[in-house]
Amino acid sequence: MTAAAVAPAKSRAETIQRIVTPGGVEAWLVESYAVPLVALEFAMRGGAAQDPSGKAGLSTMLAGLLDEGAGPYDSRAFHRAIEDLAIRLGFGCDRDTVSGHLQTLSRNIDPAFELLRLALCEARLDEAAIDRVRGQIIAGLRRDANDPDALVARAFRETAFPDHPYGRPVRGEPDSLESLTRGDLEGLRGRLLATSDLKIGVVGAIDAETLARKLDLVFGALPRRAQLDPVAEIDIHRVGERRIVDLDVPQSTIRFGRPGMQRKDKDYFGAVVVNHILGGGVFTARLFNEVREKRGLAYSVYSHLNEYDHCAMVVGGAATKNERARESLDVIQSQFADLGANGPTADELDKAKKYLTGSYALRFDTSTKIASQLVNLQLDGFEPSYLDERNARIDAVTMEDARRVAKRLLGDGELLVSIAGRPQGL
Repeated sequence: MTAAAVAPAKSRAETIQRIVTPGGVEAWLVESYAVPLVALEFAMRGGAAQDPSGKAGLSTMLAGLLDEGAGPYDSRAFHRAIEDLAIRLGFGCDRDTVSGHLQTLSRNIDPAFELLRLALCEARLDEAAIDRVRGQIIAGLRRDANDPDALVARAFRETAFPDHPYGRPVRGEPDSLESLTRGDLEGLRGRLLATSDLKIGVVGAIDAETLARKLDLVFGALPRRAQLDPVAEIDIHRVGERRIVDLDVPQSTIRFGRPGMQRKDKDYFGAVVVNHILGGGVFTARLFNEVREKRGLAYSVYSHLNEYDHCAMVVGGAATKNERARESLDVIQSQFADLGANGPTADELDKAKKYLTGSYALRFDTSTKIASQLVNLQLDGFEPSYLDERNARIDAVTMEDARRVAKRLLGDGELLVSIAGRPQGL
């Protein structure tokens, strides 16, 4: 095949329209009429890190109440309106953001955007709904009281982030939830829901002019600027320590981690490759091969990069028999240390880059996934061109880069470890 016959790679970035509405709301749109659907995702800075001291879970409760009655609709009528039109509408929060999603048939765009507007601007926060959502969250927390995954995550979080908002539970505690009032919810809504740092991604059968009108309708009544408390930058504390949560179960659930790298770090793409080699790959990762395949210590073991707004980590987990917990942890830590000291092999580097670039397209196989990617890019401060540049940046990671980044990311292999169970030998 001659060079002239090679078709240029299709640009993802060129499909994105950047819209600024007359009211000043910005959104990224991928206009597509392949199916008569519209998917919208959005996020605002804030989240559980903004919960006041002693009121953990307030943001989670607020997000859970936005679609529990709004404007003229009580909770039952609101959900009936959504179901009758086959609309998907929901809200959530994590540590750093409050988010929402909308998916609708294009013929139902008008009522769908109106329901979204009502939820954001006129949520009723009825006492009956507050009590119901509070009860649902508390019931979930009580189920988690003996769940090893929940207990080990809590122990890790509290040890890693003492006296910091990231150390508090996103869903709160039964006592903190019981103390929350309608006034608390109204106050947080007034502080968090604003357009100053609003990120929106839209994909589907809608043109830019129509979308601009709808976005001003939905978000135009919100305050311009959120009133957020500052959140301090923090690294994982107590790396090298092990915290055990005693639980009478036959196996130990392990969570481990150490400081990582933010997405804007010059070595971030090297870290993506190194982590894939360590524990991000399914069958080729070192942790999978050394812990599961060679020794049969655990069914699942993994690592991944985790970037909060104010802390970056490389974290992972495994579960194994209590009597083999120490051996499992020793193998995990030795793999961190070995990859940090010596870097990957040429074969590992080649396979990791091929997988990471080849699988990237799977993040764009539905409208909702694409809309979510658009929002995440905006939250991370990237331009649309990132969508075309990302694989090239992965491909550009050299052996020298990988060795340097592995040493920086994994260091001497020391980890903060939390374990739920009755591990022997620790």
